[in-house]
Amino acid sequence: MNTQTVHALIETQAEQRPQAVYALSTEGGSPLHYADLARGCRTVAEVLRQHGAKPGDTVSLVMPNGLQTLRLLLGAMHAGLCVNPVNLLSQPDQMRYVLAHSDCRLVCVAPEWEERVRTMLQELGRPVSLMVVEPDAAALPGEAETSAAPEAPAPSPETVALLMYTSGTTGMPKGVMLTQRNLAANAHAISAEHGLQPDDRVLAVLPLYHINAFAVTMLAPLAHGGSLAMPPKFSAGRFWAQAAQAQCSWINVVPTMISYLLEGGKPAPAEAAHCARIRFCRSASAALPPEHHRAFEQMFGIGIVETMGLTETAAPSFSNPMDPAARKLGSVGRASGCEARVVDATLAELPDGSTGELVIRGPNVMLGYYKNEEATRASFTPDGWLRTGDLGHRDADGFFFVTGRIKELIIKGGENIAPREIDEALLAHPAVRDAAAVGVPDRHYGQEIGVAVILREGMSCGEEALRAWCAEALGRYKAPAHYRFVEELPRGPSGKVQRLKLLPLFK
Repeated sequence: MNTQTVHALIETQAEQRPQAVYALSTEGGSPLHYADLARGCRTVAEVLRQHGAKPGDTVSLVMPNGLQTLRLLLGAMHAGLCVNPVNLLSQPDQMRYVLAHSDCRLVCVAPEWEERVRTMLQELGRPVSLMVVEPDAAALPGEAETSAAPEAPAPSPETVALLMYTSGTTGMPKGVMLTQRNLAANAHAISAEHGLQPDDRVLAVLPLYHINAFAVTMLAPLAHGGSLAMPPKFSAGRFWAQAAQAQCSWINVVPTMISYLLEGGKPAPAEAAHCARIRFCRSASAALPPEHHRAFEQMFGIGIVETMGLTETAAPSFSNPMDPAARKLGSVGRASGCEARVVDATLAELPDGSTGELVIRGPNVMLGYYKNEEATRASFTPDGWLRTGDLGHRDADGFFFVTGRIKELIIKGGENIAPREIDEALLAHPAVRDAAAVGVPDRHYGQEIGVAVILREGMSCGEEALRAWCAEALGRYKAPAHYRFVEELPRGPSGKVQRLKLLPLFK
């Protein structure tokens, strides 16, 4: 069977391994087997149809993780609907904008969000159905009375299956349109890249409204017949116990989580015994500081595979190899499931070692931005490469290194300084848990370097000590001029630091 759609991925696994587990909750209850998943998709489609959603329509979800959230997302895509998982961390005006802009016909909402979402929908000026769903309910409202209707034709690979809004550093989020083909192509690429097999199970701690969780923990197992174990949310204190109890063979996290796990210390002996059976930890969505990379591998004995991708590329487009000896610390890896290159301001390809913008081309690259032709045009080169907005270079072995976002580059006295270089110098200090640099307006240099620092619990360190440390590590020119001590850094849904939001600290 040609598995170029999410629909086909589900049907193929249900046919080949009906009794195998696809998903389970770490909190207990019945697991979801592949045969149940395929049957459930047909029922979900009928329930959604009764709420007025038909193939081609968009269904928004305002729901935290849960097996029912999973069934809804997959059932809707299986039926040829487009799903729009709404970021629960977005500001009310952003959520209102997404529900309005997406043209959704139906919103599936968790009980605790019902009142807020109902108010937002009343302001839209168009009819939108609302269905209240418990994320971990055994069934959907009205599901028991639903008899599966004759199945609609399977969606084509070109059908838009996912509308996911990206949180930009400025302005309102943009709706990324990903097709059934985009999502299926990346599920296959992830499975192949990590050598995943039917007996592999991932601990799914990232929220499903984030592209990493959506593509890597929910869809990739459908390509190799593997499974996922889903906790209600990430908990550093319960993480290792959940991974051990669910018999997970790999974990998929973001750098912030690695930082919290390091703070939590070593797992209990019984859990540590299971850790030895975890094949690898996959880190994505933001650059992982080499200090944290080394510390994690040392403390837990689990190798980290660093990867990178964008919502616009259906998650990963770069990955380090599975062989630990072949990985490069600080690199996002080689192109995975697509092609990548580095270009200059005129879009000409640059030789290895030269810094420029990373561009990507392949079956995982989005169709475009919903109702935003101007942004779509600006995001592609004339010959069809997606412009990532990321700065970096490729080395002679084909490994890519990302040094920052073009918009976040600090330009001091005409010299380009990558914020990450400053972050890493500070993270090497024993008292610093996290740090983020940003360009602060300066009348002499154009921009000066400002840095926000989080200290480790129980440790103290003054500005003068950090100034001396940075002058030694970076030289006087690149050493930050402004220091602010903070409790937390502003982060987007994927865990990326939103540096431009730090600017008010330096006024």
